[in-house]
Amino acid sequence: MTATERIAPPLTGGEREMLRAFLDFHRATLAMKCDGLTDEELRLQSSPPSTLSLLGLVRHMAEVERTWFRRVINKEDVPFVWSPEGDFQTAYDAREADRAEAFAAWEAEVEHARRIEREAESLDVTGYMPRWESDVSLRLVMLHLIHEYARHNGHADFLRESIDGEVGA
Repeated sequence: MTATERIAPPLTGGEREMLRAFLDFHRATLAMKCDGLTDEELRLQSSPPSTLSLLGLVRHMAEVERTWFRRVINKEDVPFVWSPEGDFQTAYDAREADRAEAFAAWEAEVEHARRIEREAESLDVTGYMPRWESDVSLRLVMLHLIHEYARHNGHADFLRESIDGEVGA
């Protein structure tokens, strides 16, 4: 298995370029945390009864990308991948999941998100977020995703260290 390439965000640049770069940096960080692990290791739960695992984080982030970019910004009427009732926690339960399915879904959603962002006229494009009962801008969505990945990459740090002692990244 090849190692994930992670490109450091630029130190200067325009707002959109910086948001793209930081979001991609965090996406790559999650993938790096999963590099070199078996399906069984990726399914290891943090602290049962919690179902949190690295594979669960990948599945969860597929749902998050899909919701914010496709459902909210692009106004697509697409179902959730693993959470038909809209409960993002459902995706965390990866006890029966495998790397191929989870990563295929996540990578597809990341590509949809990148396309939607590239095609958007500006960061001021808005969509409606039902849970918040409010319109949100693409700028907010990108910032929210950076925040979401940063939080979960902290979880991924601990999960990876508990599996094989690997730290860093």
